Amino acid sequence: MDLQFSNEHTVFQDEVRTFIKDNLPRDLQDKRQRGLRLEKEDVFRWHVILHEKGWIAPNWPVEHGGCAWDPVRRYIFGEELARAHCPPLSPFGLTMVGPVIYSFGNQEQKSRFLPKILSGEEFWCQGYSEPSAGSDLASLQTRAVRDGDHFIVNGQKTWTSYAQWADWIFCLVRTSSEGKQQEGISFLLIDMNSPGVEFRPIVTMDGDAEINDTFFDNVRVPAENLVGAENKGWTYAKFLLGNERSSIAEVGHSKARLRRLKDIAQEEKGGGQPVYADPDFRKSIAELEIKLKALEYTELRFLMADTKGEGPGAEVSMLKIRGTEIQQELTELSMKAVGMYAHPYMPESMEYGWNEDPVGPDLAAVLSPAYFNVRKTSIYGGSNEIQKNIMAKMVLGL
Repeated sequence: MDLQFSNEHTVFQDEVRTFIKDNLPRDLQDKRQRGLRLEKEDVFRWHVILHEKGWIAPNWPVEHGGCAWDPVRRYIFGEELARAHCPPLSPFGLTMVGPVIYSFGNQEQKSRFLPKILSGEEFWCQGYSEPSAGSDLASLQTRAVRDGDHFIVNGQKTWTSYAQWADWIFCLVRTSSEGKQQEGISFLLIDMNSPGVEFRPIVTMDGDAEINDTFFDNVRVPAENLVGAENKGWTYAKFLLGNERSSIAEVGHSKARLRRLKDIAQEEKGGGQPVYADPDFRKSIAELEIKLKALEYTELRFLMADTKGEGPGAEVSMLKIRGTEIQQELTELSMKAVGMYAHPYMPESMEYGWNEDPVGPDLAAVLSPAYFNVRKTSIYGGSNEIQKNIMAKMVLGL
């Protein structure tokens, strides 16, 4: 595969680099580079900057506010965002529900929701998993019963990332118990400010509370918020998961983390030799870098296939599996690189402006939270074990 950019694409790359250099707030860049906690206001500030430039939705069609970029430009844009340590945008509107709405929603839904997703005026969260329906998503039990012009929704969703930020939640709900489990599911858009909606934070091992339990107690949802046909939500859910699994690979961010790992490994600690001097450690980094390069090539092949209108198929599970494994290996090697300095967990070190001297090498304090947080990547978006089953059945035909 030829990875040399054309002159036209090189000019675009320079344009993106210059724009980021001139417009990315330095405090946001510093937070991202150091692995500090980002707040909703941080994400929104960068969202607005990209929206005003017209670069907020590279993957969307032009008629819905997208950029009309070819796959190489989209690849370059993602690479430059990661290289410059730009804050990640919330994926739930731009990557997940937005494409579902413009692909399967009616004109009223497109007019109502898409502009506010693009502007960042409305944040979204995802209502898929339940306490007894994670990887076996089709067994979900949150129920929506038709009552005139409304659905009455009762049930619970879990692992709802950033529900505390969200204005809306897109939900898979059971609207029928007849036939196969997948045939009785619908795709519903629910206002988080509706009476009967409640969320409770789940504090994770890294000390953060980005995920939540979300409860629905007789929540009245206008029937006009049903996307597509009733009982056909499983089709839209699979479409959404294909886009989500593509984005979970995070090749650009892993390349940035790899560069940071090398920097950490080459720092001297306590007057001794850096861990990078150990040939076994360098070998581990080299093996990981090879895996990442192979993943990058695979992602590029999928991008080129997308130009033919094929969209993400079952093969995209490869990106999700390998991408999350690499992310976990990166945090594991980073912990090894700083050794005992990664042991203390100081929650205050995740906050911007913390002025204490770092314990051990720079960035050591945030490595433990990152290590624990990244354990989840091989589970969300469909566990890697499920992805291997999908690959075996849909790709290999086993």
